[in-house]
Amino acid sequence: MNIYTKKQRWKWVLFIIALLIIFTSLWYTNSLVKRIAEDERAKVKLWANAVQKKAKLIKFTNELFTKMKLEERKKVELYAEATRQLTAGDMINDFALKVIQDNTTVPVILTDETGEITGSRNLDSLKEKDTSYVKEQLNIMKQSYAPVIIPVYKKHVNYLYYKDSKVFTDIKLVFDSLTRSFLEEVALNSADIPVIYTDSGKTQIIAISDKIDSVKIKTPEKLAITLADLSEENPPIEIDFGDGYTNYIFYAESELLTKLKYYPYVQFGVIGLFLLIAYILFSTARKAEQDQVWVGMSKETAHQLGTPLSSLMGWNEHLRSLGVDDTVVDEMNRDIKRLNTITERFSKIGSQPTLQDEDICIVIQNATDYLKQRTSKNVKYEVSCPAKEIHVQLSVPLFEWVIENLCKNAVDAMDGKGQLTLNVKEVPEGIALDISDTGKGIPKSKFKTVFEPGFTTKQRGWGLGLSLCKRIIENYHGGKIFVLDSQPGKGTTFRILLNRF
Repeated sequence: MNIYTKKQRWKWVLFIIALLIIFTSLWYTNSLVKRIAEDERAKVKLWANAVQKKAKLIKFTNELFTKMKLEERKKVELYAEATRQLTAGDMINDFALKVIQDNTTVPVILTDETGEITGSRNLDSLKEKDTSYVKEQLNIMKQSYAPVIIPVYKKHVNYLYYKDSKVFTDIKLVFDSLTRSFLEEVALNSADIPVIYTDSGKTQIIAISDKIDSVKIKTPEKLAITLADLSEENPPIEIDFGDGYTNYIFYAESELLTKLKYYPYVQFGVIGLFLLIAYILFSTARKAEQDQVWVGMSKETAHQLGTPLSSLMGWNEHLRSLGVDDTVVDEMNRDIKRLNTITERFSKIGSQPTLQDEDICIVIQNATDYLKQRTSKNVKYEVSCPAKEIHVQLSVPLFEWVIENLCKNAVDAMDGKGQLTLNVKEVPEGIALDISDTGKGIPKSKFKTVFEPGFTTKQRGWGLGLSLCKRIIENYHGGKIFVLDSQPGKGTTFRILLNRF
């Protein structure tokens, strides 16, 4: 197993562990939110039950209040009938007198048909003799209830005005206080829960908590939308006050619970952003370290090759002086030049090479001519170039190194037998060099990873060749290198893109 495969496996292991941590945390947080939501709903139901019971109390008080009002009206009407009998001069009726005398609670004022006050009862005893006070009370009574008409004789009538008794007024104050307390219970005692209390038509707001945005209910249309949204979360609570008088309480989940629902996602978003930044920083640092390793290794290799290379040049000249066959000496000299080129290549790694105007076709032809003599005769080379010269900015030693690496990989992929084609052409992006073989091919999932340091399919490979090619083309020549096409069992095409001169 090569280092790249091990690294990939460790990445997958760490990725799976990270997913397990994320899902476990999400599961726990969601279960916690669910429990809080259930607890909050239980509290809301408890609060709603209390509101319902208080509403029943208000309903009962309202019914009692209505009955008392009817009873007082009947009492006034009875008082009016007794007064009519006495005024009409009928035979004195002890019952009529008793009715009038027993009315000790309901304040009444009797007037003739012209509005003149002819009698009163149950007013303030200290002010009853004050004419202005009595007139003031008469005006109050006129605004409170319609008078009871008392026929006197022929078409003449008297009017009996009245207002609520003190007992009735006190009960009414208690009722109003209970109603206000109920509204405060709905609007204020709902804790952090958004609440809207409406009338039976769901169009008028009676009370609202400060957790509701007033902008959302500014218009009837917006109110209707808000109530619909609240109804989707929780069914409204019906408050029955009797006599067909029903109000509704709409409520939603608290802001805290809503925030808790989104908290895990925000949390992992922040953690993810932190990890991304950390990954970028560590990747940059690692890349810088790799660059230092590349440079150090290359410089050391060039230095180590320098001494034996000088010695070989000396021995080559010595052999020539001894009269050794010139063919052998020339071939050795060619290999020495090759070693010198390799040394020059390594020495250029880590420093920005000087690019010169070169005809790319000539450079490719020279590189393939050298390779043809040192690879299997079963490999057929084909170099295709336009009729005109194609000039680009190149560092010849480094670019030849790329050609040699790609061609050697292609020969290995074809097991030393097949067709190797190098095709130079002009494309909209610049100058393209396609290197195609008829080898084993590369899976589509590996198109990018083949350029990673350490990736190799060879038993004794280091996985540095394509990584070095990518570095030379992209970092030093400002171009691009990628797998253009590949089909398992049919071959692979690498493309190098260079800028026009």
